[in-house]
Amino acid sequence: MAASMLCRRTAALCRTLSGISSSKAVLSGNSPCVFLLQAASYNPKPLKLNLRAPYIPDKDDEKTPEWQKTARYDRKLFGRYGAASGIDPASLWPSHEALDKLIADEKEWHPPLEVRVRNVEAKQKAAEAKRLAREKLIAANMAKMPKMIADWRREKREAKQKVQEEKARRAKLLAEAKHRFGFAVDPRSHKFLEMVAEIEKEEKKKKKLLKRRLRDEQVAAFTTPPAASSSVSE
Repeated sequence: MAASMLCRRTAALCRTLSGISSSKAVLSGNSPCVFLLQAASYNPKPLKLNLRAPYIPDKDDEKTPEWQKTARYDRKLFGRYGAASGIDPASLWPSHEALDKLIADEKEWHPPLEVRVRNVEAKQKAAEAKRLAREKLIAANMAKMPKMIADWRREKREAKQKVQEEKARRAKLLAEAKHRFGFAVDPRSHKFLEMVAEIEKEEKKKKKLLKRRLRDEQVAAFTTPPAASSSVSE
């Protein structure tokens, strides 16, 4: 390609110079135009381009790019020019570490058919075991469902009952406050809170006394000996 382009450019230059040389006859003497025409009509010999010789970079030269000094570029040169590249084919063979890595990658990404079949079977067994475990869990949860529903309904009833008891207690406290103070009291007021604290303190005291009395009665019943029957004494 380079040779054909150079030939075309040379032919065009020759045609131009031949046109100029035809008009040289009308000029004479030592004028600058004569020297200009002589210089323009100079036809040098074409350059000898050796386009068949391969380009082999000099690795010892500092101007050579680093990518032309790599083993990848050497493989490229040897693949293109063969022995004419001057590269030893043994140097292009991968090292033991690189070869082991290639073999490991080949086994990992392209395993044999037997290994692929075993992997597929293992995946199918794992999926089947997972499905059976899920079905077993669902069956166990379904068996617990009646009890869970009953517990949920009981908790809902207890929560509703607790809310009702809290409302009744609040209404009772408001009625007690109205009876004690003679007028309706705001439940957020300081008087109402003091009254509630006093009532709770009294209730705790009553519960404590009742608990102590029950404990004393149990202790007395445990320590009192049973009365001997008359039939045994006779």
